[in-house]
Amino acid sequence: MNLLSHKYLFAGCLLIAGTLSAWGQSAPSLAIRIDDLGAFHSVNEACIETYQSGIARSVEVMPVAAWYPEAVRLLKENPGLDAGLHLVITSEWENVKWRPLTHCPSLTDENGYFYPMMGPNPAYPGQSVMENKWDIKEVEQEFRAQIEMALRNIPQLSHMTGHMLSTGFTKEVNELVLRLAKEYNLPSIDRMDSPQDYQFTYIGYDGPNRTSAEKEESFIRSLNKLEAGKRYLFLDHPALDNEEMKTVFHIGYEQVALDRQGVTDLLTSPRVKQVIEEKGIKLISINQLTKGLPRSTPSKKLEKAMEKYLEAVKNAGQDLHSIMIVQHGNVLAEKWMSEGKEDEPHVLNSVSKTFTASAIGFAIAEGKLKLTDKVISFFPDQLPANISENLEAMTIHDLLTMTCGHDGDLRSNERAARNADKGWVEQFLAYPVDHKPGTFFAYNSPGTYMLSAIVQKVTGEKLVDYLYPRLFRPLGIVNVKWQESPEGINCGGWGLYLKTEDLAKMGQLFLQKGKWDGQQVLPEEWIAEASAKQVASFPAGMDPEAAKKSKISENTNDWMQGYGYQMWRCRHNAYRADGADGQYILIIPEKDAVIAVTAHIGDMQAELDLIWKYLLPAL
Repeated sequence: MNLLSHKYLFAGCLLIAGTLSAWGQSAPSLAIRIDDLGAFHSVNEACIETYQSGIARSVEVMPVAAWYPEAVRLLKENPGLDAGLHLVITSEWENVKWRPLTHCPSLTDENGYFYPMMGPNPAYPGQSVMENKWDIKEVEQEFRAQIEMALRNIPQLSHMTGHMLSTGFTKEVNELVLRLAKEYNLPSIDRMDSPQDYQFTYIGYDGPNRTSAEKEESFIRSLNKLEAGKRYLFLDHPALDNEEMKTVFHIGYEQVALDRQGVTDLLTSPRVKQVIEEKGIKLISINQLTKGLPRSTPSKKLEKAMEKYLEAVKNAGQDLHSIMIVQHGNVLAEKWMSEGKEDEPHVLNSVSKTFTASAIGFAIAEGKLKLTDKVISFFPDQLPANISENLEAMTIHDLLTMTCGHDGDLRSNERAARNADKGWVEQFLAYPVDHKPGTFFAYNSPGTYMLSAIVQKVTGEKLVDYLYPRLFRPLGIVNVKWQESPEGINCGGWGLYLKTEDLAKMGQLFLQKGKWDGQQVLPEEWIAEASAKQVASFPAGMDPEAAKKSKISENTNDWMQGYGYQMWRCRHNAYRADGADGQYILIIPEKDAVIAVTAHIGDMQAELDLIWKYLLPAL
């Protein structure tokens, strides 16, 4: 495909889009993509404005541009804005130029700047990439340098695109970018075959678009033609019409500031937002477009079960925030209410533990750890003066299974609180180990913190950073927030915030025995061990005697089914990640299903009982 036909594709050729439906509903989905974050200060300001006050959901950032450092800061301040990498090998503007990060003379002019154009342009004779003898090896080395720099600064990147068609101006480049996209887990959304791969249709302006008013009218005409159940992508470049942008132009495109202010006006237009609301158009990010779980229509049986379940939740006074049901890999039902929001991360409490344990699984697979490693071996400079026999015997396996030998959760123990002047690792190691490790189950959140500290010790990375390339990016989990201790270590046992669909993805990964998109992300052996009953279990805060006195039964209690590696077994041969106040990832292998829940519900057994009563039979 030549440059001209590729450009025509971007103008909006119609392609068959995949159906998106959930709980019997179907609406058009629209991804608004804005480009060139980092190019100018005015562009940075406009991009953030169209996200905060408008309809933009995804932005592309340029590592080679002058205002890239500000772009990095702005993305940290706006973690909900889906960020993609904009790969650059051209520099079109007259008054500002960009240089490569690497030595690539086949892509630069005599001054070391990128050529201004990708294809031949009569205003710039001989000054395009395609008119010169570009080297595919230099293209690859420059793309890699931009990818790796961006990932260092912006680990939440979810995808990549090309500036001025840099990712697909020939078949050879298209294949290179596809390979890099797979290697770095960054889908390339504007290759020649991306619309087919991700099942979307480009839309543009349906009519004149020189002025702000024309842009608004033409865009609304496009919105009115969107079809239910299909997915669309709109791309444009916001900026501000100010003194800075008035200096920006190239021959043939002189009114850049005015034109791009019109884009900013369009994307923040109250009228456009009203049309989107009236038509029920769902705004999505590029990450949702490329890595969202597929949607499918539920059975009538499940629809009715959901209605009865939600009514029962209401009658029981349960403060449910969200629920998502996935079966056979497809989202069948999803609902947000109360404090729950689809696009905002939710506190997970101890669901965090399952993600921490997964980091241990990765580290073991990479040869950095063994289950039998002694805990004290990682912290020789933080040990107490007298090391007890039990402390010396404590292993990573004991931490994973909550059998490290303490009587209870140290986080709520007064004796631990009196040592608040010490670091958390030092406190943990100083606390008496009353039981032989591996013999006594007691829920222990600081033990999970120690797992996080161990991961950081052996990898040199914080838990969240270690998990980005191994877990979060492959699954398309972005906007990850994880609280830290005063020592700068992720809390491990708590403090993680993710969205409901992120929880469903994690559950689906376990259901698929660690595979995702045909790749073995987490070892199958680890999934099997983590989800199996490693030890007998009791509700948090109880020991065997207390459980016996309370007369709770294995037949009715989901905390009496056994504990794996930072996961609980459930009734119905299921297992779960479990967090205080009703956060759940329920994995139900016999139904090939996952149920993700966020809530603020104190009686978590009552919460599970309603799920088992109403939803399980309908799957």
